[in-house]
Amino acid sequence: MAGRRRTGALALLLAAVGWATASCAWPGGGPDTPGSHPAPRNTASDRIGALFLGSADGPRMCTASVVSSPRHNLLVTAAHCVETLDRGREEGLVFAPGLRDGRTPYGVWPLTGITVDEHWTDSEDPEYDVAFLTVADVDGQEIEDVLGGNRLGTGRGFGLPVSVTGYPNDSEEPITCATRTASQSPTQESFRCTGYSVGTSGSPWLTADGAVIGVIGGYQQGGYEDEVSYSVTFDDRVSALYRRATA
Repeated sequence: MAGRRRTGALALLLAAVGWATASCAWPGGGPDTPGSHPAPRNTASDRIGALFLGSADGPRMCTASVVSSPRHNLLVTAAHCVETLDRGREEGLVFAPGLRDGRTPYGVWPLTGITVDEHWTDSEDPEYDVAFLTVADVDGQEIEDVLGGNRLGTGRGFGLPVSVTGYPNDSEEPITCATRTASQSPTQESFRCTGYSVGTSGSPWLTADGAVIGVIGGYQQGGYEDEVSYSVTFDDRVSALYRRATA
């Protein structure tokens, strides 16, 4: 079974056989599991959007978000959204920020580059399930100049309050949840909230001060159940990848 967060039409391979981790920090589901709800329309949610294959009328793939960068043209998502062993780098992906009810209020932004770690390229190592994407300007404007961007936050530790916003494929608007991170292993983290189904891979984990400290991915490619989600811990690995993407 492949990770559930990406569209079934392009389902991915299993994480590397034999990869071990600590037991799940959160049990799946239950009466105390918080629930997601429609995301309000605001500056923070408008920086988050859906990745499509080909055009905004094509298959919806994953979620991505604008991250601050020197050239103002960078997104962050999960590596399994954009590069797989059996398909290579995905061609023709586009980003639609602020998508609601099929409308693209900020246009559609074509991808021009993908940066993933060699550990992912070589073996889809779930410890490196993060990708930075560059997008072309539209009408002479860079995406961060239009929408702003979230700062990259690394080395923050666990137990942090976050909001997580993403695009399930079966919804015409984004969902969000206020929750708290937990340690899944020293290099993976989790949160508990219902509703994070196929399409929410790459959803950013945002702190109150506007830093992105995770994206749905990593262990089980983000999780096999929609009540518990995972991310690679944003640490030196992610800082190094960001430096490569912005060099």
